Amino acid sequence: MVRILLIEDDPSVRAGVALGLRRRGHEVRAAETGEVGLTVLSEFCPDLVLLDLMLPRMNGVQVCHKIRETSQLPIIMLTARGDDFDVVVGLEAGADDYVVKPATIGVVEARVKAVLRRLIDTADHVEIEFHDALAIDRIGLTVAKNGERLLLAPSELKLLLYLSASPERVFSRQQLLEHVWDHSYHADARLVDACVRRLRRKIEDVSGSPRYIQTVRGFGYRFGPL
Repeated sequence: MVRILLIEDDPSVRAGVALGLRRRGHEVRAAETGEVGLTVLSEFCPDLVLLDLMLPRMNGVQVCHKIRETSQLPIIMLTARGDDFDVVVGLEAGADDYVVKPATIGVVEARVKAVLRRLIDTADHVEIEFHDALAIDRIGLTVAKNGERLLLAPSELKLLLYLSASPERVFSRQQLLEHVWDHSYHADARLVDACVRRLRRKIEDVSGSPRYIQTVRGFGYRFGPL
């Protein structure tokens, strides 16, 4: 049973999504504001958060930033509009995926399953790989830089594991969407670009060009030469 925290201020949407997910066997707690949601978060210990972007007072971006200060809990943003500003702001705040409302409960559940599914097969890899200052533990699913453990969101960790498993191989955005986000349909490449930017801020040196997550113009991304 997946424990889901739903933070949504619209009563009808909140009731409909919560009921639909419960009927599919999930345990759901719902909150109408960001402040209440953060309180429930500490008590409920969910597996995933469904977070409305347009909340009153403390909006979804602020809530997402607050969660990301201490947790790598999976977060899916719910947005009433699919425009560039809403989507990019939500992803840059640390969300792993997003759903544009109105959406069927089937779509919501599919995104939940995709975010929670472990996509990386670690069986054929050594436990810890060292890339100079970067240490990647494929068994414990942790990453450290200069000996300090990094707090990575699930999408960031999955992206790093996938790219680093094949150093110097170039992956298109569509390939990354299929393997990291489990989106086999024509999905939004902004998921990839936003995740790359967030990941670079955590693992790359501030000065100089990215060493680990490199852009190959016109093609996609690769994990840099060892």
